[in-house]
Amino acid sequence: MPSRQPVHARHCHEPHRRYDRRKADAWRAGCGRWLVASLIYLLVAALPATAETYRVMTFNTGLSRDGPGLLVRDLMGEEPDADLKRLAALSPDIAVLQNVDYDHDHIVLGLIQARLAALGHEMPHAFTSRPNTGIDSGFDLDRNGKLGEPRDMLGYGRFAGQGGIVVLSRFEIVENDVYDLSGVQWRDEDAAALPAGNYFPDALLARMPLHSVAAWDVAIRTPKGLLRLLTADASPPAFDGPEDRNGLRNAAELRFWSRYINTHHLADQRFVLLGTLNNDPSGGDGHKRAINQLLGHTALQDPKPMSDGNSVTADWPDRNLALRVDYILPSHRLGVRAAGVERAPQAADGTRHYPVWVDIVWE
Repeated sequence: MPSRQPVHARHCHEPHRRYDRRKADAWRAGCGRWLVASLIYLLVAALPATAETYRVMTFNTGLSRDGPGLLVRDLMGEEPDADLKRLAALSPDIAVLQNVDYDHDHIVLGLIQARLAALGHEMPHAFTSRPNTGIDSGFDLDRNGKLGEPRDMLGYGRFAGQGGIVVLSRFEIVENDVYDLSGVQWRDEDAAALPAGNYFPDALLARMPLHSVAAWDVAIRTPKGLLRLLTADASPPAFDGPEDRNGLRNAAELRFWSRYINTHHLADQRFVLLGTLNNDPSGGDGHKRAINQLLGHTALQDPKPMSDGNSVTADWPDRNLALRVDYILPSHRLGVRAAGVERAPQAADGTRHYPVWVDIVWE
């Protein structure tokens, strides 16, 4: 398991008294009124803190383009991006966005924050780092006789950084309590899940990451205490051949989180596992045992966010396919007040995913 080296981020008790019918003197009455007023004040003051909820959201966006710099160009346009409008309307306290192009100078990140602020929803704290997408493996991974194509990268991508992940927050991200787990190697973490028959050569396995995009453990300091975000964008278990390299990788990425929670004793902490896990327990491709084991983990609870009576989070009308692939799984030390999928009409050229949100509360 990774070593988790940081990257940088109403009870009222009163004595029992017998009922006294005697008239209280003025002093006693004054004290009684003061005591009652004080108790009422303390109870009222405590209620907002007790009932305070935080909205956590995950959204696999359409904030990716076919070439580097194109997203920067579009975000600098006059009209705010439709996905950012949806995010601002849902007003999350914490949001994880997938499929956002990464750039070294974090220009995209700054533009997203500026756009959200202009829409009336400020999220001043953020974290991102370089994903594994678009990094050339040097091998013909899909065995089509061509090198340097998107499917030959360590993580699918037309260019380095395409379709990364961003964490946005209204609350402080603890910089020295952020762990980038993206470099965990597949063979070191789950060698049994590798494609059979030495499909990957040893030279490739020496640098092949488990996570096709990225995986992070991010600490956020909320007004109620520390909250950990475990997040990733797992491989789609499709677009491969009989070797099932993508299906096996997806299953290994899901099993990673079960082991990570157990190894680092997170069951005693308040955390949320969220992101695009790209596996529906009852439909589509993928190894169902992996997703069902994760959903059944004793440290996690599944609020099953729904809209119109179903839990679909992504819809591909052209393929007649609707699946639950985006998840928010709070730990059992958190309470859940509400959960949902914001299923607005999809744009023809936009993301196939819907925003998923859960309102959590400290317990």
